[in-house]
Amino acid sequence: MEAWLHSILAAMALPQYGLSTVFVVSLVSATLLPMASVPVVFGLVKVAPELFWPAILVATAGNTLGGCISYWMGYGAEMAYEQIARPKPSTERALAWLRKWGPPACLLSWLPVVGDPLCAVAGWLKLPFWPCTLYMAVGKFLRYLFYVGGALWFFPGALQL
Repeated sequence: MEAWLHSILAAMALPQYGLSTVFVVSLVSATLLPMASVPVVFGLVKVAPELFWPAILVATAGNTLGGCISYWMGYGAEMAYEQIARPKPSTERALAWLRKWGPPACLLSWLPVVGDPLCAVAGWLKLPFWPCTLYMAVGKFLRYLFYVGGALWFFPGALQL
């Protein structure tokens, strides 16, 4: 078991497999699992500055795909929930807000704590999938650009090898 874990970690080690690591971490962090992907993207870009744009794009793709997974989880959960329970008034207000804004609300999917559940709720409400995906991608791209670019600007000497 330990050898298996070691081989997986070695295969995902930066920078040799950096972009695949960025993709996997970004995908997993966009689901409801608590994980941060920005430090991984920042680390790769500091080790290999020429990978700035590829890392941003790969992280955006992985994070958007993770948001889509959350969307479909919410879609399936709503179908199951519909059969067994009635929503509370506070839940109804939140759902009404999201219905009002529709897919553009998915621009906020980059926010910590509420962003990933927002994708699941979009699926729960059966909002149109492709517009939600587009808004998720734009929000997540801007998040990586802002955080990683900002971190590089403010901490240019970090991870100096």
